[in-house]
Amino acid sequence: MAASVRPGIRATGATAEHLGEQVLCIPRRTIFPDGAWHGLVTTGLERVLRTIRAAAEYRPRGLVEDDPSQQQVIPYCIVRHDDDTYLLTRRLRSSSERRLHHLYSLGAGGHINPGDGVGGDPVIGGLRREWSEEVRCAAPATASLVALLNDDTTPVSQVHLGLVFLVEPRSGRVVVRESEKLEGEVLGLEAMRRHYLNMESWSQLAYDDLVAGAPDRACRSPLVVELEPAP
Repeated sequence: MAASVRPGIRATGATAEHLGEQVLCIPRRTIFPDGAWHGLVTTGLERVLRTIRAAAEYRPRGLVEDDPSQQQVIPYCIVRHDDDTYLLTRRLRSSSERRLHHLYSLGAGGHINPGDGVGGDPVIGGLRREWSEEVRCAAPATASLVALLNDDTTPVSQVHLGLVFLVEPRSGRVVVRESEKLEGEVLGLEAMRRHYLNMESWSQLAYDDLVAGAPDRACRSPLVVELEPAP
């Protein structure tokens, strides 16, 4: 069966049955009309969301995985607990992304697929699905979009575009779900600093932004999503 697609988001290429996973992409020249920048941007996020909703397409992942002209949209969730600690994970050898083995990550998330956009916003659908798949969280949580992330310094990062969400559970701790692929620990920013040089490049950028005051921007977020418990 061909993957379903929300009106306004076009599917291109062969079906997922023939060429594998379909992922939501935005052309680089569309999202960066004045040329790409490096790092995090915290203003103009409403325009970014409008552009993704209007111009993004589902493309076979196998055709865009090494194509920087297409930016694969990734909801990137940074978990902040009510005691100002964060979930830090490390990819183990069994993880499917070999290029990131043993590196530390502040974010949980992944690609947006056609089913995420059925009946609603694909960004919100993808965020909710990835949250339920990646972690265990006994309480509801609030996800606030706080930044757009672009990083062209590695082969992995240059084909992805991060929508950075600060996710704050109402209570309790968040733990990793796939413990055979990831290990996790809960740390404050100062304690986490010792892992900085072994973090993925996205996580280094996110860490610097957290130190600079990203949590204070959550109350001004243009997109706030309520997440159900992920037991």
